[in-house]
Amino acid sequence: MESIIVALITGAFAFTGTFLSVYFANRKSTALIMYRIDELEKKVQKHNNLIERMYKIEENCRVLDEKMKVANHRIQDLEKGGKGQ
Repeated sequence: MESIIVALITGAFAFTGTFLSVYFANRKSTALIMYRIDELEKKVQKHNNLIERMYKIEENCRVLDEKMKVANHRIQDLEKGGKGQ
């Protein structure tokens, strides 16, 4: 009977030790994964901001190109002697 009690107590301690070591290792791993995900989200947000700014710059370039074309046509009209006035 004593050997069964000793085996149960030993098993309980072994289970508790294993459970605690797995729990803390998993907790540490989860914390590292969450940190990496947060850092990745920051990088994605910076990238998205860059994309939005590039779209705005491209739109501004299109507007400036159109204004330049209009200005060039006006200059050509003035050089031809004011046709179209």
